[in-house]
Amino acid sequence: MSREVEAEHGDVRAFYTDHFVLPLPAGHRFPMNKYARLRERCLAEGVLRPEDLLEPAAAAWEELALVHGAQYLERVRTGTLDAAEQRRIGFPWSLEMVERSRRSAGATICAARAALDDTGARGWGIALNLAGGTHHAHADHGEGFCVFNDAAVATRVLQREGRVERVAIIDLDVHQGNGTAAIFVADPTVHTFSVHGARNFPFRKTRSTLDVELADGAGDEVLLAAVETYVPQILAEFRPDLVLYLAGADPYHDDRFGRLGMSKSGLRERDHLVLGLCRDAGVPVAVAMAGGYARDTEDTVDIHVETVRLVAALSRPRHKSH
Repeated sequence: MSREVEAEHGDVRAFYTDHFVLPLPAGHRFPMNKYARLRERCLAEGVLRPEDLLEPAAAAWEELALVHGAQYLERVRTGTLDAAEQRRIGFPWSLEMVERSRRSAGATICAARAALDDTGARGWGIALNLAGGTHHAHADHGEGFCVFNDAAVATRVLQREGRVERVAIIDLDVHQGNGTAAIFVADPTVHTFSVHGARNFPFRKTRSTLDVELADGAGDEVLLAAVETYVPQILAEFRPDLVLYLAGADPYHDDRFGRLGMSKSGLRERDHLVLGLCRDAGVPVAVAMAGGYARDTEDTVDIHVETVRLVAALSRPRHKSH
């Protein structure tokens, strides 16, 4: 079937990695099951079709080396991370952890390529990583449940392939993307934009291209105003070839680690704003789910499902491609 005919059905490419599960000790704080629940809910509710779901290739070690240092990669690969490094990451080392982290980075690479492919075929493209958003990983270490920085790796891979020059990373996870900011701190080809809790992890921030810090309890109006103010500015002035959007669910008011006060409807409106602005500007988007730690995991899944639902709707072209 040709791409032109497929586009009539509003097909979306969603890259999933939830079958690569890393073993965690009982009572661990990371909600590993949210990823499988997200995929299951999207299928059950008809948000995604089975043919929309794709397994990504693992990011190659040489692709990871475009961002991460050789010594760090070797310690991850061989299981020689010391106890302090593993505590900083928040996961015990295992072969499954390595595979899962490589697959998650690979999913963002694949989503970015798919968004660019569809831009060429349809005039605008969008695709999904049903995980990802590992923005605390630095060049030489992991932290905060992040081993490899998927947005940074995807950026460097697509730049190396000559498919993009300028990339904007719009990070609306509740935690600042300190790893992403540090990796690109001196790079004018990458614009890092982070809207996050001022008093939340990481407690020592790294300056992004643009940071908007929110007070504890900030709700829908404050965050939506930041999006309405700055995203059009970034698109108009920086003129990115690609946007990587981290659609964190953790600004939700009942997130265990969030400290903000957003509602589900506010988070849905946030996604509408970001993705609608990108579509209007003709800038392709790869979306990653990023964080979400609601007291009831189903609340996090609800938020992620609505992000996927919007992406699926936006994947329907405005007119038939020729």
